Amino acid sequence: MQIHTTIESLRAARAKAGKVALVPTMGNLHDGHITLMRQAGSHADSVIASIFVNRLQFGPAEDFDKYPRTLAQDCEKLEAAGVAHLFAPDETVMYPQPQRYHVDPAPAQTSILDGEFRPGHFRGVATVVLKLLNIVQPDVALFGKKDYQQLMVLSNMVREFALPVEVLPGETVRAEDGLALSSRNGYLSAQERAEAPRLYHLLSTICQAVRGGDHDFLKLETDAMDELARHGWVPDYITVRRRADLQPPVHADDPLVVLAAARLGRTRLIDNLEI
Repeated sequence: MQIHTTIESLRAARAKAGKVALVPTMGNLHDGHITLMRQAGSHADSVIASIFVNRLQFGPAEDFDKYPRTLAQDCEKLEAAGVAHLFAPDETVMYPQPQRYHVDPAPAQTSILDGEFRPGHFRGVATVVLKLLNIVQPDVALFGKKDYQQLMVLSNMVREFALPVEVLPGETVRAEDGLALSSRNGYLSAQERAEAPRLYHLLSTICQAVRGGDHDFLKLETDAMDELARHGWVPDYITVRRRADLQPPVHADDPLVVLAAARLGRTRLIDNLEI
């Protein structure tokens, strides 16, 4: 695997790489990332991964400074997964001057759910991903479904800007007890890690109820949030939404997804399940 720290080096390698699949990450890789890398390999001649902890998508009180940087271990995992090239720039490469142009997704997409609780987050995500897509110019880009709202925002950005790249979703990878794999799971204490699967199990309960004909979404959501609170969580939201735009359901046959975000100790966990 070749490691590139400059745009010039990456672009020179990309020119010889054939059909390319890009998997953007912030590093501290887990099995969910590696599954995406392997999936990417089935869609292209070469897989390019990127590792960049993007300051623009972190709020003032969030964990930018303490976000785990594990480049050496990440490189070993990527090479074992068959990744051909790693783009690992520092901030002076990605932002040689303060970023003055940004991608502002529509408020209808970013004032809800995670956008409500993390103002400016999706502006930072969309801006860095557009920049990565322009640098790498991949044929395919893969993003995990665990970040469901992010996937929607980026898919819409690619479509509305007519970017010549196909966005492919990757299924959420889970631990044996159901917890969605996340780089932030490492923040959990042993006691919190034992409690963390409750979020997935509550989402599963809601899915089963809706599939069984229960459409009292508000009660299902409220009961689940109360259950989290009784066990020491601080929930941001648990909600049933349309998959297409993450707005509240309107028609009985709307394809649905249930999404959640909640804090357990100092760790904020997100998850979702399509119904």
